[in-house]
Amino acid sequence: MDQDQGGNSGDGWRGMHRRSVDAAGSRLRGMHARLMARPLWQRFVLVGLWGGAALLLALLLWILILIPLTPGISDLRQARAAQPTVIVGADGRELTSFEEGVHEHVPLNKISPHVIKALVATEDHRFYEHSGIDFRRTVAALVYSAGGDRQGGSTLTQQLARNMFPKEIGRSRNISRKLKEIVTAIKIESAMSKDEILEAYLNTVPFLYNAFGIEAAARTYFGKPAAKLDILESATLVGMLKGTNYYNPVSNPKRSLERRNVVLGQLMRRGEISKERFDALKKRPLRLRFERQLEKNGKDSDNHFTAYVRKWLIEWADENDYNLQRDGLVVHTTLDPELQAAAQKAVARQAETLQAIADVEWSEPSVWSSSSTSDYTDMRSYVKPFDYFWRSHGGLLDAFIRESDSYRKAVEAGEDPKDAVRRLRADRDFMASLRAAKTRLEAGFVALDPRTGEVKAWVGSRDFRRDQFDHVAQAERQPGSTFKPIVYAAALEKGLTPDHEYRDAVLDIHAGDGTVWRPTDMEGTSGRMVPMRDGLVYSKNTVTAQVMQDVGVGGIVSLAQGLGIRESKLDRVPSLALGTSPVTLLEMVNVYASIASQGQYRKPVFVRRITDRAGNVIATFGNGAPEQVMSQASAVTLIDMMRGVVNRGTGTAVRFRFGIYGDVAGKTGTTQRNADGWFILMHPQLVGGAWVGFNDNRVTMRSNYWGQGGHNAIRLVGDFFKTTLDANKLDPRAVFPGGRPPAPARPRVEVEEEPEEVFEDPGELQTEDGQPADPYQPTEPLPDPEEVQVEEIDPPVEQSPPPPAPPIQEPEATIEG
Repeated sequence: MDQDQGGNSGDGWRGMHRRSVDAAGSRLRGMHARLMARPLWQRFVLVGLWGGAALLLALLLWILILIPLTPGISDLRQARAAQPTVIVGADGRELTSFEEGVHEHVPLNKISPHVIKALVATEDHRFYEHSGIDFRRTVAALVYSAGGDRQGGSTLTQQLARNMFPKEIGRSRNISRKLKEIVTAIKIESAMSKDEILEAYLNTVPFLYNAFGIEAAARTYFGKPAAKLDILESATLVGMLKGTNYYNPVSNPKRSLERRNVVLGQLMRRGEISKERFDALKKRPLRLRFERQLEKNGKDSDNHFTAYVRKWLIEWADENDYNLQRDGLVVHTTLDPELQAAAQKAVARQAETLQAIADVEWSEPSVWSSSSTSDYTDMRSYVKPFDYFWRSHGGLLDAFIRESDSYRKAVEAGEDPKDAVRRLRADRDFMASLRAAKTRLEAGFVALDPRTGEVKAWVGSRDFRRDQFDHVAQAERQPGSTFKPIVYAAALEKGLTPDHEYRDAVLDIHAGDGTVWRPTDMEGTSGRMVPMRDGLVYSKNTVTAQVMQDVGVGGIVSLAQGLGIRESKLDRVPSLALGTSPVTLLEMVNVYASIASQGQYRKPVFVRRITDRAGNVIATFGNGAPEQVMSQASAVTLIDMMRGVVNRGTGTAVRFRFGIYGDVAGKTGTTQRNADGWFILMHPQLVGGAWVGFNDNRVTMRSNYWGQGGHNAIRLVGDFFKTTLDANKLDPRAVFPGGRPPAPARPRVEVEEEPEEVFEDPGELQTEDGQPADPYQPTEPLPDPEEVQVEEIDPPVEQSPPPPAPPIQEPEATIEG
């Protein structure tokens, strides 16, 4: 019974379906018959009407689908209130911003009426009549375009939609983009008044040369604000909107003039000016006062720290779908403005003094050295800086020429290499620029809080505008003896004590590649037994080499990576112990920060959090739990050993020259031929380090005295810490574990006798025949000797330093560590 009912029910449904299909087919056949019964012309008309109705219905459905997919009212409000992302310091003050090029928003009443009239007359003369879409103009544009004369049918509101939402609407010439533009334009018209639309449009349109908006354009092309643009200037700028590159008045003045006159013609046609005035105006020439505007977010406000943050932030914004030009984010960095100012002043002041020393020491064949910086600054104006260096390094000068962009471009263009060298040598301006760049002393400084890993100060060069190469996070240089604490840390971790003794003697160490490494010390060897503590305090290469042998290179590399050298590649060779493997200053200061925090590694933090325009936190950054990469006991012992460096070793200038008597510890460093000077100082609340040298390490400090990190880089660090302590930015009585509160600082006496100098030596690799490897190897082969033209050099002449300071004569060898 149920089966019969089920079967009948199934047959019933199938029957109903067949009957409905038959009925639909019958109706279609009836419609077709009636259509065919009509005259031919009526058939074409009806088919066209039905097709058009279907197309309009499809278009309507498409628009309905696009409405929720195009920017909404909230998006419009946000776009109108678009703000650039700003980067602020630890005190909340702005450091720099992410403005979209040169851009200054101005209200409509601060824009010349000539601009508004020219814009409406030329781009959208029915602007005040339509509601976002000018259907007459759209149809006309379609007709003209179909005839081969492509024209735009977009209203100002549609153009504004593209400017406000370039990603959402796109730039492709297709129906989808046009429909998105139409829908968005209608939404804009419903949310904004006509004056608001004009204001938004004129403040967002681009005008080349990274200028956005009418105010930036007016200042770029005519050197005046938008409010003071006259009718010709207004017509010129409005004329550019048809094609900024094509009608660029700077590169295409003839086209720009013709286009300007077209705009004037439109003003006449719309009744804004008379025929007589038009005839007079069109004869006038273009009068530009072109000048690129400084970007607020460019070199004018950036420094190496903000440039580093900017690069990181761009990647973060892409990953998290934020627009740095519009979303108004606030990036809260760790940079302390007071410490940053102190660092900048220390670098500028001390590097300028060291530049004077290098200029004077390389000016004459004879070599003398004084410990008084005033001797050099007084003498600088009486010498020709680096004159002797260039006269005695002709082959090196040719190498510099061959490495220059000017030489490379000349050779690529087909010029003979020898002719290119001769021509460039004869070019006084080129040679002066080359010499100045190669002999400009550079420096880097960075300071971290060892308790948090936060960056507090960052100076990447003497002048960011002049040298944007970052000597904190970008430059990799040999660290010299500043690497030695890692070697002694590995020894402590292995169970050796600071009192463990080694013989102060030169030993031959055979590297894996067959070379012989014979570490030496500038002040010679005593043959006596030296405790490991003094090996570090006096930077003894002979002792450090033996410690390295007991610990093993592998253990040193592992500990160095754990403490903070995590980007630079460390060469697993014996000379690594003396700092021959290049690293960045940021990495080395991070290593010392890990030591200062009792063996706990923290990744450097430069951004604390990011908030939106309403102040809501959208991202926070920090290290979380630190990594214990070295035992606390070993770290405390190592800090105590490094106290000795500033109390009686190679870093005593911190005490006697700058009067820093707090509980501090540190290490100096120098590399072959005085190419790099380093000093890093640890305070319980701050670790700061500096590097000093030339960008090309074939140019070096000349004398051993000023080539030492204990005499050059230490000046930057000492200057910084003295300023910081005097300003009470650090607690002068803070101590490391196991330390003692410092005695009250003694008043500094100008003629205070300096302690006996302690020199350190970077050591050297020697070949099998006992000859030292040449640290002056250039990045490219030197030219053939026959090609080198070296000027005759006068024989050395004994020269005395300027009174009153007597010279400190030094041995000819120039090595430190």
